[in-house]
Amino acid sequence: MKNQYPGFEIPYSPDLSPLLDGTVEINGRTLANRIVIQPMEGADGELDGSFGELTVRRYHRYAAGGAGLIWLEAASVVHEGRANPRQLYLCEATLDSFKRMVDDIKSISLKENGFEPVILVQLTHSGRWSKPEHASAPLIAYENLEIDKIRPLPNAVIISDEYCKKLEEMHGKAAALAEKAGFDGADIKSCHGYLLGEMFSAYSRPGSYGGSFDNRMRLIINCFAAAKADTTKNFILTTRMNAYDGLVYPWGFGVNEKDGLKPDLTETFKLIDILTTQYGMSIVNMTAGIPYLNPHINRPANTKINKSIEDPMKGVERILGIARDVQRKFPNLPVVASGFAYLQRDTFAVGAGIIKENWAMLAGFGRQGFAYPNFAAHIKENGNVEQKHCVACAKCSDLLRAGATSGCVVRDSKIYAEIFQKQVK
Repeated sequence: MKNQYPGFEIPYSPDLSPLLDGTVEINGRTLANRIVIQPMEGADGELDGSFGELTVRRYHRYAAGGAGLIWLEAASVVHEGRANPRQLYLCEATLDSFKRMVDDIKSISLKENGFEPVILVQLTHSGRWSKPEHASAPLIAYENLEIDKIRPLPNAVIISDEYCKKLEEMHGKAAALAEKAGFDGADIKSCHGYLLGEMFSAYSRPGSYGGSFDNRMRLIINCFAAAKADTTKNFILTTRMNAYDGLVYPWGFGVNEKDGLKPDLTETFKLIDILTTQYGMSIVNMTAGIPYLNPHINRPANTKINKSIEDPMKGVERILGIARDVQRKFPNLPVVASGFAYLQRDTFAVGAGIIKENWAMLAGFGRQGFAYPNFAAHIKENGNVEQKHCVACAKCSDLLRAGATSGCVVRDSKIYAEIFQKQVK
């Protein structure tokens, strides 16, 4: 087939049927299709960490939308690790709220689509981005001088080894609660500069959690071990992980030591191999970059700032290429690829293309879910999506940066346009 994007290596398939293929199995569960709703935060939960009105609305819409896998947004495992006062928080006090949501998603999807989706929850600690009580309260793995040049944190506290051990235990407890709530599995989040992902680049940290590869990976590996010990063998364990931070060495993970902007996936592959062979990871969700610093890497956007840094198509090529390299290294492991939204009307054709060309088994959509949550059902019914796509304006991200609840300002304007006008502009 003729290259749809001259100068860039990006698969493309006008036939969207690969997205609807129902043959991928994850730890004994067969997905109805290869479409994944990615974990996009709305910052619209209740102050206690339970689901708020807009949170419920969003997941009910996802449930009706027809995706085979719904990856619930970040839920903190400790109060002090919440990214904002309205981030979800999975604990004993909020367990019933999470259980109701799982039940709702299953029943709505079964009624509207004829199947129950696989449902995962993302477990997190926001680390340097923690803001549980409105004011920034950063807990960091180490002093990252490259990040501090852009986003200095004068009140940051470096976590102790003892705190790391506490977090391992809390991830195990949160995974057990997730299984009790009815989730099919849990994501031990390690991406986008949040605490577990930041530990990957803790070359300068002393003690048992810094320096060597084994030490830097100790926290996520022990979190997996705790989650595995506290759940049954049928529970899915996974991570949405940064393969590449896009920061110069030694301040970023997955980078070439001589060229920090060039990915080097040696340690990425090594970690994935450990998690799959020793700790039962049965799916991995690949991403890159740190949205607070270099959002063009993980979510290329149609903005002047993005285009002044690099052609957004280069960002799309890079993040899809990372998923391709991981899938080729681990051909039997379901890999979720992401980063399609910039392509707008071609979003789903490229999603189908990466599956058809074996770049990834699954296609994950984040901003697209905000914009048009019913896209999977529409593809099944019509074979296309017409104009129903994200426009890559990045306004959903602007809402989060402004401390507001987030959603699609363009496609869901009745709710989010007013919020955008009040809290962003």
